[in-house]
Amino acid sequence: MVSPSLSSLLSLTPVSGRRHSWGTRASTSTVNHALFAAVSYGIASMAMVFINKAILMQYANSMTLLTLQQLATTLLIHFGRVMGYTKAKGLNIVTAKKLVLVSLFYNANVAFALASLKGVNIPMYIAIKRLTPLAVLIAGFFYGKGKPTTQVTLSVILTAAGVIIAALGDFSFDLVGYSMALTSVFFQTMYLVLVEKSGAEDGLSSIEIMFYNSFLSLPFLLFLIIATGEFPNSLSLLFAKSNTLSFLVILILSLVMGIVLNYTMFLCTVVNSALTTTIVGVLKGVGSTTLGFVLLGGVEVHALNVTGLAINTAGGVWYSYAKYQQKKNKPLKLPSDLESHGK
Repeated sequence: MVSPSLSSLLSLTPVSGRRHSWGTRASTSTVNHALFAAVSYGIASMAMVFINKAILMQYANSMTLLTLQQLATTLLIHFGRVMGYTKAKGLNIVTAKKLVLVSLFYNANVAFALASLKGVNIPMYIAIKRLTPLAVLIAGFFYGKGKPTTQVTLSVILTAAGVIIAALGDFSFDLVGYSMALTSVFFQTMYLVLVEKSGAEDGLSSIEIMFYNSFLSLPFLLFLIIATGEFPNSLSLLFAKSNTLSFLVILILSLVMGIVLNYTMFLCTVVNSALTTTIVGVLKGVGSTTLGFVLLGGVEVHALNVTGLAINTAGGVWYSYAKYQQKKNKPLKLPSDLESHGK
C-alpha cells in the first residue's frame, strides 16, 4: 500500500480494530509491547513521507507507483493467506460491493496526496493534511453530527490559520500542488464520513480491509494510468531507472514500507488505543516538519512560513489534547479521532 502507504501519507485506518479497542489495551500486552507498537508506528509513518517524496523526485508517475503498491499489497496478502501465514478470509462478493465506494474515496485521497508531493514541500504537505479534522467537522455539521467541543473547534481553526500564514511565506508555492493536497483532504474526509455512517468495514480485520481496498482499487487505477497517458511509457521508464541501484532500493522500500505502515498503525491502535495512535501521529508530524526543512531540499525559509508552520503544529498538538480531554470526560463514548486517519 501507499500510505498514505503513500497510503500515510497515506494509510488505511483499521476501522474495525478502532471500534472494538478504543480506550483499552489488550490485557495480555506488556508495557514494552505497547511502547514498541507506538514507536514502530511513529517511525514507519515518518519514514513513509520521506520515502515517497524521494522516489517522486526521480520518478514522477505517481499513479503508476500507487498501482504497483496496491498490487504488491494484494499479492502479498493473497499468498500469505494461501500459505497459512494469515487467517484473513478470502474474497466475498457481498463485502466487496459494500466496500467499492469506500475504496474509491480512499484511493482518490492517496492518489491526490501522492501527486501533491511532486510540487509541495514536506512541511507544507503535512500542514495541509492537518486540515482534515476541520473538513470532517464541517461535513459533520451538514449531516447532523453532534457539536464539537470549544477546544476542538478552536484547535482546528488555529491549524487552518497556520496553513494560510505558512502559504503566504512559501517561496516554492505551487498552485497545482496545493490544489492536489486540498483535493486529497476532501476525499479523505469523504472516506471518513462514509465509513462512519455506513459501517462498511465493521467486522473486518485490518489485513482484510487492506486486501479489499487494494484489490478493488486495481481496476480504477489501471483505468487512470491508461486514461492519463502514463501507461505504457511509465513502465518503460520504471524498468530503465531500476537499473540504478539507488532508485531500485527506494522503490522496494516504498512498496514494503506502505504495508509496514498500515500494519504498525493497526498494531498501535489495538495494543494501545486510537488516542495513542492520534498523539503519535501528531508528534510524528512535528518531527517530519522539522526534518523536512533540512532533508531532500525544496524548502526556502521565510519568517511567515516558519511562523505559520509553528501555529499549524501547535493547533495539531492542541487538537490531540482536546480529544484526550473529551475522551477522559466521556469514557463510555467512542470518540472520532480524526487525526489518526490522516497519517
